[in-house]
Amino acid sequence: MSTDRRPAWAMRDLVLMVVLGVVFGFLYWALVQAWTGLALLMGPAGDLAQHVLLGGWLLVAPIVLAIVRRPFAGVLAEVLASVVEVVFLGSPVGPMLILAAAIQGAGSELPFALRRYRAPGWATYALSGLCGAGLVFVFSAVRFDWFGQDLLALRLGLQLASGVVLGGLLAKVVVDALLRTGVLDNHAIARDEHPVRATP
Repeated sequence: MSTDRRPAWAMRDLVLMVVLGVVFGFLYWALVQAWTGLALLMGPAGDLAQHVLLGGWLLVAPIVLAIVRRPFAGVLAEVLASVVEVVFLGSPVGPMLILAAAIQGAGSELPFALRRYRAPGWATYALSGLCGAGLVFVFSAVRFDWFGQDLLALRLGLQLASGVVLGGLLAKVVVDALLRTGVLDNHAIARDEHPVRATP
């Protein structure tokens, strides 16, 4: 009888999660600079730039989840990336960013959890981005009092679309590219998708 049980955490999985969390902390900080530039280019509509790019801040969760297949890996990776942004790079958002990261990480992880962390397909990645973007949108809408604004539907639509494309489908592309290089051969993703190549 088959089982979905896996060993709790291997050291290589923890190391990978930390490395990706740190790397994406720097990438997320760079995305903030892109956000600033896009907002300037968009002129009067510049406030919507955050929704256009929001999906980019969701990337690390589905990537880590797809590779290590461990509960809470997505949340932990997002939180770690936010800590790097706040503590080491001086994010202007401050500690509130860590709470937002935990929320979007939980949303991104939900579709993986519902599949019991089995091999994800395109739909799982897309739903991951959708749920991550949607959950953090509710948090932001309450925090910034967007409810009742004329632009609420537009904000939500842009953010959900960004979540699906940048926070979901792009993650699938990145994971597939990494898998082809062979650098993931010792992780759960390789054991599930290329069992002959994987080593203990």
